[in-house]
Amino acid sequence: MKRKYIFLIIAILGVCYTWYFNIQFYLTEEDTSILNFIEQTKVNFAARSFSADLQIVLLTFFIWFIPEAIKLKIKYWWILIPLTFLVAIAFTFPFFLYLRQSKLDKMNAELSS
Repeated sequence: MKRKYIFLIIAILGVCYTWYFNIQFYLTEEDTSILNFIEQTKVNFAARSFSADLQIVLLTFFIWFIPEAIKLKIKYWWILIPLTFLVAIAFTFPFFLYLRQSKLDKMNAELSS
């Protein structure tokens, strides 16, 4: 199986896995506002640790992916920025890797022909 399809499968898993818990939040919480959602990430030190970890991963991803997308001329790369916050970085990071690998495959095919 090509590596890009593994990235695509992981992106789909990232949507399903994170949104399962998001849906549980919306089904069980009285206050389903985004402010309450964010506040819930601070309920204990474990949640704060995970939140801090995710923020650093997010920052690193943006610092790397934006110049990479521009350099490779990946179409519509900018849509991944809002999708990261609306869906999950667990989706957008592997999805970007899928788009990147697809672009690299296309460039390699053009060079070898």
